Amino acid sequence: MWSGDQLDLGAYLARIGYEGPVGDDGELLPDLETLYAVHRAHTRAIAFESLDVLLGRPVALDVKAIEDKLVHGRRGGYCYEQNSLLAAALERIGFQVSGRGARNRTRGDTLLPVTHAVLVVTVAGQSWLCDAGFGHQGPLEPVPLARSGAEVEQGEWTYAVREEEDGVLALSLLRGDTWRDLYAFSPQRYHPVDYVLLNHYSSTHPRSAFIGQVIVQRPGDAVRTALVGRELTRLYPDGRSERRPVARGELVAVLDREFGLRLSERDVEELGRVNLAED
Repeated sequence: MWSGDQLDLGAYLARIGYEGPVGDDGELLPDLETLYAVHRAHTRAIAFESLDVLLGRPVALDVKAIEDKLVHGRRGGYCYEQNSLLAAALERIGFQVSGRGARNRTRGDTLLPVTHAVLVVTVAGQSWLCDAGFGHQGPLEPVPLARSGAEVEQGEWTYAVREEEDGVLALSLLRGDTWRDLYAFSPQRYHPVDYVLLNHYSSTHPRSAFIGQVIVQRPGDAVRTALVGRELTRLYPDGRSERRPVARGELVAVLDREFGLRLSERDVEELGRVNLAED
């Protein structure tokens, strides 16, 4: 389903700095401990970013293209790339992985289309939400789906999944004393071909949030960091946030320092032209 047989698993594990459990034969076991370790290493190592969309480049979702970009090229990606890569790796290890399509709820009561890709992984009969592609507010680790409303602590951050009508599941994040919905998804399974369609909308439609602006984000244990347009934001578990503008001349340095993105000369040149056009 996820073309895990085409993935260079060793290169992927090296890219994310995997230091989790390994079986006696040197292979990774499809158990819960491994799932946690892979998920956390991935979200720590690979930033959420949509620079290719900003630069007008096509976003390919075949495994080899994603591997070339995120693993060998050490770039980041957005949800379709991130979770397709994670799904391929988990499938290669031996996990049962299925896709879901989610509606972003971070914009208040506005009903948005299904444009976010998430994964559901089954381990020993229990389902876990896995998502390496929601940016700075997304979970660092798998979130159990078996107990509606149960709070799950991930470092200083707390998540919960509650069940709504028609089997819809909503993921929420606690910031300060307030629960804030991140997204909601139905039980309907999504396949890689469905993500191709969603990816086309997100990367080309003029109303897509990724068109015409820099979006780079990263979750963290103590602070979550996001660069949207020219504004750098830091979120804290107690509900505080800090914002500051990023000057055009410091953009490349910020991408490196804050998000671990070391761009090629071509990327820097094209990004500079886009920013000049915005000015």
